[in-house]
Amino acid sequence: MLVIKYLLMLGAVAMMVIAAAIILYDLYLLFEYRRRLALDPDLPLPLPRPLRWKDALRLAALSLVPLLLGLSIAVVPSGMAGVRVSEFSGTRPGVLYPGSHLITPLVDSVALYDVRDKVYTTVASEPIKKDKEAGQPEVLKVQAKEGLPIGLAISVRYHLDAGRLVYIHNTLPSALDTEVVQPVIGSSFRGIAPNYTVREAFAAKREEIRKRASDEITHKLGADGIVVKEVMLREVQLPPEYAKGLEGLLLKEQENDQMGVQAEIKQKEVRVAEYEAEADKVREEKKAEADAKVRVLQAKAEADAMQYTLPLKEKQIEQTRLESEARKEATVKSAEASAQAKVIDSRAELERRNLLADAEANRIRVTAKADLERMQGEAAMLKQSPLLINKIIAERLSDKLQIMMVPADGKYFFASDVLRGQMPQIMRQQDEAADPPHPVQSR
Repeated sequence: MLVIKYLLMLGAVAMMVIAAAIILYDLYLLFEYRRRLALDPDLPLPLPRPLRWKDALRLAALSLVPLLLGLSIAVVPSGMAGVRVSEFSGTRPGVLYPGSHLITPLVDSVALYDVRDKVYTTVASEPIKKDKEAGQPEVLKVQAKEGLPIGLAISVRYHLDAGRLVYIHNTLPSALDTEVVQPVIGSSFRGIAPNYTVREAFAAKREEIRKRASDEITHKLGADGIVVKEVMLREVQLPPEYAKGLEGLLLKEQENDQMGVQAEIKQKEVRVAEYEAEADKVREEKKAEADAKVRVLQAKAEADAMQYTLPLKEKQIEQTRLESEARKEATVKSAEASAQAKVIDSRAELERRNLLADAEANRIRVTAKADLERMQGEAAMLKQSPLLINKIIAERLSDKLQIMMVPADGKYFFASDVLRGQMPQIMRQQDEAADPPHPVQSR
């Protein structure tokens, strides 16, 4: 809206300038015509056109439209607030907050006020430089109860109440900072400081002074539509002579306090030593009592242990006796079992040997019977076929001879004498085989 306002006003000014330029140009042409006519009256010159008053007036009247439109737009910047003032009725109710507003042009105007926080600051002493710079904080001096001057460095944050700008505009002066805020702050501290001594203002009741001044300043300025947010007492400067005396007094008090603190420390050390001695005594007594109780408990525990240990020992002895008897019985039983096992083994061995003897006798008998039957069969076969003797001898000598030829009549056969010598023995063997002796069975 601010750009539109400036564009409208610029357009209005441009239209007025053009209207004025039209009139001036026509006047220039008329003046030039008269000048040439005065120099040469016989010179034929065209008549100048008449002045265009109507066109200029129309353009000037038309320029009033954007001008009035631009003047009807009031723009309140951020951090500001405005009051609408009429040329006929004075201050009008209502506050104009940041933004664009429409007003009656050439009748209403807007008075702007800064509603942001401001800080009023004072210093406690004059600056070292002789030339006082512009905008330097004011020096605030107050008198204490003793009549000595005290320098105060304070800072007050405040801002205007936007809702009461109409009252502020109608009642208060335009220079609020210098004509309202500063006098109220200074008078408040100057009226409160004489109720306190220098020492109280410097240390003991410094916060009380600040709080009382803050309440009074807030009340006074709040009645005029000025909101106080914070009052800070930054520094209190004592008079030089009093500061020196107070410094010495503070040193003495510090020494006194230090001695008192040292005395208290010594007393506390003595008390601590007494407490430690008592604690050691109580600790030794407790320790002796505890040792005695431990010994009693140990003796009682030993007695209780003996009560349980004796039956346990008796049980162990009984168990050992039973174990020895069991081992003895086991040894006897083992010996008896070994003897019985040996008897059984010997009987089994005897029976085994008898069985073996019976089996051997039976084998011999069967073998003898088989040999007898074989020999009887062979004797029968030899009776029937005597030539088999040659075959038997040949078989007996087969590992020595591969081929043997025997004549049919037996003459000149080298085995004939052998056979004659062996025949009685063979017959005897056949007779024994026919009637074999009976073996004696051993048991």
